[in-house]
Amino acid sequence: MYIHSKQIITAGTPIPQAKKAIIMLHGRGASANNIVELASHLNLTDTGIIAPQAAGHSWYPYSFMAPVENNEPALSAALTLIGELVNDITAQGIDKKNIYFLGFSQGACLTLEYVARNGAEYGGAIAFTGGLIGQKLIEENYKGDFQGTPILITTGDPDPHVPLSRVQESVAIVKKMNANILLKVYKGRQHTITAQELALAEQHVLKE
Repeated sequence: MYIHSKQIITAGTPIPQAKKAIIMLHGRGASANNIVELASHLNLTDTGIIAPQAAGHSWYPYSFMAPVENNEPALSAALTLIGELVNDITAQGIDKKNIYFLGFSQGACLTLEYVARNGAEYGGAIAFTGGLIGQKLIEENYKGDFQGTPILITTGDPDPHVPLSRVQESVAIVKKMNANILLKVYKGRQHTITAQELALAEQHVLKE
């Protein structure tokens, strides 16, 4: 269990004809189909949509704040899968600077962990309620230069799964890597994605 295979849902413009691509990562207990439904609420013109399905509907078994070794080998398998998807997309002619990432909850944590471990100029990243992964964050794991890549992180305060302190710690690390980062905290918001957050994703990350 938790060794993820390439079960991919695709939507939008086929990658060979697309100008951009977005990798969408679902939350725990959800599915690739669930996260792809968000695409209809976002401006994704000329964009290939790729949503992998986690084995057992979970990218890793425990909290993202658990010791990393507790979430292995699932966590490494998930990060490897995202890397393979990025390679597949670039092999079909879309540059990294036109690749976007979006995730919710567990998928948001995975989104941030992947881009921070592989810092580069991407189209952008959207983390709806998430933070970098591990009981303690090891800054040496996070390498590269975002060269101004826009990154949006949103969260509720309080959130039952994602402490605001970890979100703020994650923002500080990503900011050091030259991301154009925007953090938006919603007081008392439930563990969900709101229309305001979708609008903010368009304004900060998905703008033309």
